[in-house]
Amino acid sequence: MKPLLFGLLLLLLPPLAAAQTTPPNPRLKHELDSIYAVDQQWRSLLFAPRRRPRPDSLARALGVTRESLPTYIPRQMLRTDSTNLLRVKQILKQYGYPGKTLVGEPTNEAAWYVIQHSDDIDQYLPLIKKAAAKGELPFYLYAQMLDRQLMRAGKAQVYGTQAFGYSVLNPQTGRREAQPPFVWPIKEPDQVNERRKKAGFPTTVEQNAANLGIQYRVLTLKDVEKMPK
Repeated sequence: MKPLLFGLLLLLLPPLAAAQTTPPNPRLKHELDSIYAVDQQWRSLLFAPRRRPRPDSLARALGVTRESLPTYIPRQMLRTDSTNLLRVKQILKQYGYPGKTLVGEPTNEAAWYVIQHSDDIDQYLPLIKKAAAKGELPFYLYAQMLDRQLMRAGKAQVYGTQAFGYSVLNPQTGRREAQPPFVWPIKEPDQVNERRKKAGFPTTVEQNAANLGIQYRVLTLKDVEKMPK
């Protein structure tokens, strides 16, 4: 990675605060902190347009053309996701989930991010649940992962953490057009804020949707099925 790009990305990344005490495995902590930084660097450029550098400056830093940025950044994100996942799988096999007892806080969240951004959530969800039950990982992170897996399976989520966006083909232009995103259907939505509070979420489902730039509305799975494809 070019030094200029690394400097730009450091300004964009949400920092992992330093642990208050030295963890039992500082080497693993350092590696997981680095994995988290790599996991977030391309996402910061892709999903935080207000915080990223001007396109011309970013293109120069990356060594690509400005026109190629919309495809280059997602491609790099997928590439690093794949590399991170391979290493995290090795760590999980060797140590189990690297929780706060082993690597401290908030480094104990790093492996969670990599799994959350993968296609292997169903494989590792029981491990995440176990880590959360033992206090090695915040329970609300398990709740987010559970919601994502339920959404992927076409089922109603529990905590209202996941939003969904899609596009439809415009027959007149022949192009796909993005539709307004929505909060994925929630099981027993009238009780969701109570569940969120118990899970440790600081916001209501309405506030969370607003933070995502989405107007919250209660939908059912049947409502989703009727949406234009």
